[in-house]
Formats: sequence, C-alpha cells, structure tokens
Amino acid sequence: MRSIGSNDVATATLKVRPFTEADRAAWAAFVEACPDATFFHRIEWRDIIEQTFKHRTHYLLAERGGEIAGVLPLAQVKSLLFGHSLVSLPFAVFGGAAVSDQSARAPLHAAAVELARQLRVDHLELRNRVRYEREWAHQDLYMTFRRPVAPDVQSNMQAIPGKQRAMVRKGMQLGLVSEIDANADRFFDLYADNVHRHGTPPLPKRYFEALQRAFGEACEVMTVLDADGRPLSAALSFYFRDELLYYYAGDVPEARKLAANHFKAWELIRRASDRGCRICDFGRSKTGTGSFDFKTNWGFTPQPLHYEYELLQRESVPQNNPSNPKYRALIQLWRRLPRTVVNTLGPSIVRNLG
Repeated sequence: MRSIGSNDVATATLKVRPFTEADRAAWAAFVEACPDATFFHRIEWRDIIEQTFKHRTHYLLAERGGEIAGVLPLAQVKSLLFGHSLVSLPFAVFGGAAVSDQSARAPLHAAAVELARQLRVDHLELRNRVRYEREWAHQDLYMTFRRPVAPDVQSNMQAIPGKQRAMVRKGMQLGLVSEIDANADRFFDLYADNVHRHGTPPLPKRYFEALQRAFGEACEVMTVLDADGRPLSAALSFYFRDELLYYYAGDVPEARKLAANHFKAWELIRRASDRGCRICDFGRSKTGTGSFDFKTNWGFTPQPLHYEYELLQRESVPQNNPSNPKYRALIQLWRRLPRTVVNTLGPSIVRNLG
C-alpha cells in the first residue's frame, strides 16, 4: 500500500467529528503547535467544565487524511437567567475554532450550528479575537489588553508610564513583596472578598484548586504582602507558550492606597520576563470600568474581542453582564448578603453565568 504524503493530506476530504478520549494526546499536541490556538483550547478545560461546573461539553475536531486540521471546544450551559446556550467557551475570555488550515473553520462552524439545533439551545456563542461570521449577530462589549514583554528588568520598568511607575516604586518603598503560593488559600480569601464588594457571586474554591491541579506550573498564584506579611492583593495567572495571561484577581479595600495593585502588575510582568515570556495579556474589561482605565493607564492598547452569536430560539444577543437589569438587580442584592451566605450560594449561581 502506498504511504500517505503531504500532497495526499492536502487533497483529502475534511471531516468534522466529536472528540473521543482516544483523541486526547493528539488534541493536546495540536493546540500546543497551532498558532491559532489559545490557552483555553487546552483539553484540560473540558474536564474542569464537566467536573467542576457539571456542564455537558461537545468538543469537535476537523480531520483531513487522519491529521487534525482544527478544533472547536463547546459547552452547553443552561441558565434560568440567561437561557440555554452552546458556548465556546464558558469561563474563557476567548475560544472559538482554532485551525491550522483555514478551510477547516467553516465546516467546524457549520457542525457547531447543526449541533446547536440538535440540542435545541437558544443560541450558539463563539468568543473570538477576530470576527469571522459577518452574517451572525455580534457583540464587542469587551476589550482585551496585550503588550510585549522585554527580556530585561530595566526595559520593562521604563515601558511603564511615569505615574504608574511612581506607584510601583511607592509599593517598593512601603516594603511590599510578592510570593508564589503552592495553593489557592490566600488568593481565594482575597478574591471572594473582592467580588463580594463588587456584587458578583464567587466561583468555588474547588475550581481554582482544579485549575492548579490540571495545569501545574502553567497556573500560578502570586500574592502581594505588606512589610508585616499581611496579604493585600493576589493574582491567578496562566502561562501558555510565550504568553502570560493575568486572569483572576483579589485584594483588600486598602490595596489601592498602598499601591499594592500597581506593584502586583509590575511583579507579574517582571516574573513573566524571567520565565522568557514575550507577551503579557491582562485579560478582558468593559469600556468605562475601573479595570479598563487601570490597564489603559498602564500603557496597554485595548483591542476588541468579537463574540459572535447564531440566534436560534431568541431574537437578540444575550446580556449576561451588568448592563442587563436582571444582572444589576442581582448585584445590588448580593452586596447586602453576608459573606458566609455568599460563599455558600455563589458557586451554584455563578456556574450559569459563564
């Protein structure tokens, strides 16, 4: 039998099929090598979404000549507040199809639409960094913030705008230090307190513990402490190839006046440089928010994220964000509840927000 060469693969028929456990190693290798892929395409997310949040996943892969040409992770989310959806990917800033062959994108999207119809969801949502489906409903509510990381400390410090650099130096003068934590304990205390003040239900602590187990050194918790060793601010970040993704955060109310959050941002960049990263991603924010202003003041240029929707059993794009009156009402109620109640009830609510 004649062996299959590269020309045969290029002309072979492309097929889209569901992921199986036998595909795990091949999926992981494809994501690591594919320039189009992100940290949120890693196969470990499938386990976390199913086991921690109990959402049913539907991972698709496109193959040509026995080789993966593209992947599309999807999860089914049923929410009393925001309806029944198929999303790529809940709890992720972005997702969508990652392809090494651009001709695989359309078949993956078509397969996702057909699956959404079979599941009778209200809508299909793809969270992309680039807009692909011009005929679909679209929302660019969020901006992402990315900037280069220099290989040396001095260049990274000089790249910080003057006012923010002065705040970093203030933190240093106050004796602030950063530590890498082996567990999520200190981070979760700061995170849960922070989201409570902002009126948002906390993700469960077991979720952050699952992230650390699943991703190992690619998931890092860093805590900023004052001169007396008191935790002030913390970050849970991801590393993917040559990128740092600053993803979850928490702090105490006085962190601002102590310059702890500016010092934290600097320490994240400094440590990313030490690890050989070339890109620092400070996550998504909505225009007009404090986090948006913080990131732009740090010299990050906002870039729109493109969330695309195939509306199947609804007429408008879902608004599971504070611009929705239902969401605002929940925020006001949540702020008034005791922390013990919030931490108990929060995980069962936030699993449906995605």
